[in-house]
Amino acid sequence: MTGITQVLERLAQGDPVAAEELLPLVYEELRGMARGKMANESPGRTLQPTALVHEAWLRLGAEAQPAWKSRSHFFGAAAEAMRRILIEAARRRLAARRGGGAEPVQVDALEISSPATDDDTLLRVNEAVEKFAAIDPRKAELVKLRYFVGLSFEEAASALGVAVPTAKQWWAYARAWLRVEMKSNEPSES
Repeated sequence: MTGITQVLERLAQGDPVAAEELLPLVYEELRGMARGKMANESPGRTLQPTALVHEAWLRLGAEAQPAWKSRSHFFGAAAEAMRRILIEAARRRLAARRGGGAEPVQVDALEISSPATDDDTLLRVNEAVEKFAAIDPRKAELVKLRYFVGLSFEEAASALGVAVPTAKQWWAYARAWLRVEMKSNEPSES
């Protein structure tokens, strides 16, 4: 059993010291997740991996951590927190731009495994993933872990509790579904 798992179990049992011990244990892994995502952001973005980790930590409860079921449950929640932070930041940047309408996304060129670097595309992919989640929540969670956080197949499969080949099959299906959805909802050119 890893140190993280042990601390999470102590946390679930109500150990008040466990929350203080958790951040140092998970910090580097969270930073790696954030670095993976931020590597694909456009230059000049103000949000940095460290800030993303800290904001996600605060949203997860900081020192008042909830009882996590497992290591993968914790990292899945952290990935979701990071995704939401990035989406909110993109929405704020778009709201700040005056007269900036959504431009059509070239869906055939969209590489779902490579996060978008512009806010319009990021928000459109997020919207499509939210629709997909209503149809197939587990596959949508895989997309969030891979696309928005940048986890590898191995990391995402572990977080979801599935085999890597299953994750790869889900990924292929999800990519196809998202491409069709985004193609059908491209903004019309006026």
